[in-house]
Parts: sequence; C-alpha cells; structure tokens
Amino acid sequence: MKFSLTAGDKESKARAGEIMTDHGRIETPMFMPVGTLGAVKAVHLHELRDLIQAQIILSNTYHLYLRPGIDVLEKAGGLHRFNGWQGPILTDSGGYQVYSLSAIRKIKEDGAEFRSHIDGSKHFFTPELVIDIQRKIGADIIMAFDECTPYPCDFAYAKNSMHLTHRWLQRCVNRFQETECTYGYSQTLFPIVQGSVYRDLRKESAEFIASMEMEGNAIGGLSVGEPIEDMYEMTDLVCSILPADKPRYLMGVGTPANILEGIALGIDMFDCVMPTRNARNGMLFTRQGILNIKNEKWRDDFSPIDAESDCEMMRTSSKAFLRHLMHEKEFLAGQIASINNLSLYLWLVKEARKKIIEGTFDAWKNRMAKQLMTRL
Repeated sequence: MKFSLTAGDKESKARAGEIMTDHGRIETPMFMPVGTLGAVKAVHLHELRDLIQAQIILSNTYHLYLRPGIDVLEKAGGLHRFNGWQGPILTDSGGYQVYSLSAIRKIKEDGAEFRSHIDGSKHFFTPELVIDIQRKIGADIIMAFDECTPYPCDFAYAKNSMHLTHRWLQRCVNRFQETECTYGYSQTLFPIVQGSVYRDLRKESAEFIASMEMEGNAIGGLSVGEPIEDMYEMTDLVCSILPADKPRYLMGVGTPANILEGIALGIDMFDCVMPTRNARNGMLFTRQGILNIKNEKWRDDFSPIDAESDCEMMRTSSKAFLRHLMHEKEFLAGQIASINNLSLYLWLVKEARKKIIEGTFDAWKNRMAKQLMTRL
C-alpha cells in the first residue's frame, strides 16, 4: 500500500490524499460502506460501484469466520472472488464484535474466548489466529486484534485494556511479518489506538502505535457512547501524534457532521453502519437535512427524495413512493433508502476532498454540518 498527500486545508487539519492498493486507488478522505458478511445489506455490488461509486468496502472477520466459514472463502480464492467485488476491501479484526458480546465472552492474555451469537458454540480468537484468518479472507487492509473498551470504564480498566491491546498488537505484527497473503497480492496491517477518553492513555497508545511504523493507523474505542466533545478531543490528540505521512482511520464514526469534524481534525478514513441501518428504519440523509420517510407529512409529497443528489434514482423516486414502500415493508424500500444514504455519505467525502484542494473546506464544513443535520 502507498499513501500520498495531495493538499491540506489552511484553516484546519483536513487533508486530501490517495491510497494505492493492489486492487485499486482510493481518494481520501473516504467512507467505506459496511458489508459485514461480504455484502452491503440491500445494495447490489453494481449499485455500489456504478450508482454510489464506492471505492472500498468493509467486511468483518468475526462474522465471516462464523459464516460462511474461512474454509469456504479459501476455496473460493478469497473474499474478492467469493463476492465479486474487484475493488479494495478492509476487514475489521472482530475486536469490536467480541466487545459487543460482553455477556458471552472472556478476555484473557492469550486472546478472547466467546460463544457464537448464532448457535452458542465456543471459539477462541488469538492475535495470531486473527491475522491468519484475515490472510485467508484476503482483504487489502487488515486490522490488528484489540480490546475495545466500553464507555464508561474506569481508568484502571482502560489502562490494563490498552496495555493488553499493545501486547496483542506486537503478536499481530510478528505474525503478519512472518506470513504472506494467501493469494499473491499485498496486504497492509493497521494497528489501533485505544485508551478510552483518558488523555494520558490516548497519548501513550498513540505513541506506541506510531512506534510500530506500520503503513497506516486506526483510532478505535470511540463512538461507543461517550460525549461527542470527548470523541473530538481524543481524535484531535491522537491525530497530533500519529504520523502525518500515513492514513488515519477513525473506526465506526458516524453522522455526516461527525465525519466532517473528523476530516477537519485530520482523519482520512471512516466507516459506519449508520447510513444503511438507519435507512432500513426509514431515516434518510439528504443534502437538505434528515427526514423520517415514514412520517405522515411525506404521504402525498411527490418531490424527489433528494433533488440535488448525484444519484439518478434519488432524483426520480418520490418521497411519497418510498414512504408507501416502507409502510408496506416492501424489500425495495430498504434498497432505495440505503442507496440514498450511501450516496450522500460518498458525496460528502468527495466534496470535502474537492473543498480541501480548492482551499475552501473550513467555511464549507461549518455551513454543511448544520445543514445536513437539520431535521426536516
């Protein structure tokens, strides 16, 4: 993987860049649609490529490990051949999913023991196994195995968890360096900064992660319930420490306003389930603001879902029609709504990049963050 910077904003820490992988080029800032099981829910691959113009998708190690199983993916020749997506893929390590299974998992020095949410079967993830699994999945960017701390958590817990994550990281790096991609192309390992909302822990973790000198770095353990001001403060602190010549990935964030603020703080990469999950429940993100398409006010509103959208489907489908589909629980409703929301998110990061290059990002960001979060 190669990362190069194209431009920087004079009024903020925002920057535009480019990531080159063996499966293609990615312009940053960028947003990754979440395809947990290898597919983005309710969205076909050709829609991701042609309508939404996604450059990269994210899938999840934990879920793919359980189903369809790593043996199936290996027989297929990796996830790219299994699902037909020819662009870059990033896989999360499963650390967040293990965190979310707090009632049915145990964290140990060797790794994490957990029971499957599908059938209750017992499994044990070690840092080495997680690297081996991601080698066989074949994603272009793979994540180190970490423990994601809950919020709130006390200082002692956060400190011990952070140090465990650092020890696991060293084992991940060792395994990564002594193995190769199963399918003959290059893969890149990103470490993850932890430390909850404690400044000294975040500083220590960011310094440790930077010292590993990997090709990119991630910030985890945020957007887990902490006040938004804390999320921004921790992001700002960590970005001031992580090397500027490598991409920075803020995991699991967030709303359009969160993404704009993250870009202003120096973040290059984002992912979040919000655009697709909220879409399936009727919440639409548009350039004019946020609307709940299930509301009565849209019953006879025949205007386009988003008249300014880059996606033709959003300029030709009416709010009334989508509301009708939602209330009838028609599968097409989730598809249209998901395409709308992802189109907005992808437009947002592309437009941010354009404004950074033009030198007008900061003023545009301040105006757009308010506009996009207005309730319609």
